[in-house]
Amino acid sequence: MEFTKLNAPSLKELFVQELETLILSGKLEIGEKLPSERNLADSMQVSRAVVNSGITELARKGFLIIKPRVGTFVADYRRNGTMDTLRSIMNYNGGILREAEIRSILELRIALDTLAIQLWLPRASNEEIHRMRGFTEEIKTTSSITNASELAFQFQHELAFLSGNTLIPLIFSSFKVPVISLWERFCKLYGIEELYKNNDKLCHYFENHDVEQAIAWIAASIQDTIKGNRLIYFREQ
Repeated sequence: MEFTKLNAPSLKELFVQELETLILSGKLEIGEKLPSERNLADSMQVSRAVVNSGITELARKGFLIIKPRVGTFVADYRRNGTMDTLRSIMNYNGGILREAEIRSILELRIALDTLAIQLWLPRASNEEIHRMRGFTEEIKTTSSITNASELAFQFQHELAFLSGNTLIPLIFSSFKVPVISLWERFCKLYGIEELYKNNDKLCHYFENHDVEQAIAWIAASIQDTIKGNRLIYFREQ
């Protein structure tokens, strides 16, 4: 048996994790000014280089704002954050998205899927529709939740790509980790077969080039997981 090599986190990574925890827990409040880099280095017993690079990383992730000659402040990360911010929130919550993040991702998916369908389906070729059907049939035959969730992502990403809009697939790719986690949660709660049924019905509308019904089904099925009969906010069974 081969074992994976273990790598200890660097001091910079530990510094970043510590400040993220303080910010996400509310111990460091939005708008609060951080001590100077020298004071942080002394109190945390690391070099100023570690503090400087860590602060730069936290600013890139949307947790801090650096104001030259004024100081470094805790940013409103929910307003100014990035996908890295969302990943940090997930890590802080033990890899689990909270209700607000889940709802936000699903609402965004409705908007992007709707746009992708409007752009693609009226001009969709039989080959493209057959490719979408292929992802769906693979979901039907797998018994692995991990595989089913990956296939569901591939289905959605292919739809985004087929739209011809260069930004939609990039947006979906940036959300890959949290989106797959939602499908995994859905499959654990309701089964892979239900995921297959959702995609199967959508493919049926694709095969009929029915833009209106495809968009309506996207909205209905996703809303069902937001506030309907198949919620995915609850603790997994």
